Amino acid sequence: MKSSYDIIKRPLITEKSTDLKAKENKYTFCVDIHANKVEIVRALEEIFRVKVVKVNTMKLRGKKRRVGVHQGKTPDWKKAIVTLKEGDSIESFEGA
Repeated sequence: MKSSYDIIKRPLITEKSTDLKAKENKYTFCVDIHANKVEIVRALEEIFRVKVVKVNTMKLRGKKRRVGVHQGKTPDWKKAIVTLKEGDSIESFEGA
């Protein structure tokens, strides 16, 4: 069984995710590609001590990259958009 820190890889801080945080109390994370919604909820509640209301996930394909004659592909990854209970927040995002 994976630990909570293996499931939640890092927060995604973009212009769009910052707007979601401010308007709808939604936070965006890059998560393990094999994690399901239940595992994501448990990991977030354990790490940040917040109440998760809803989780939306999406798998994103890696992009093709090329350096000279060599071609490759960045890895596939999974994004989770998490809605928190009214009044809850995650402090690590507040500085961003």
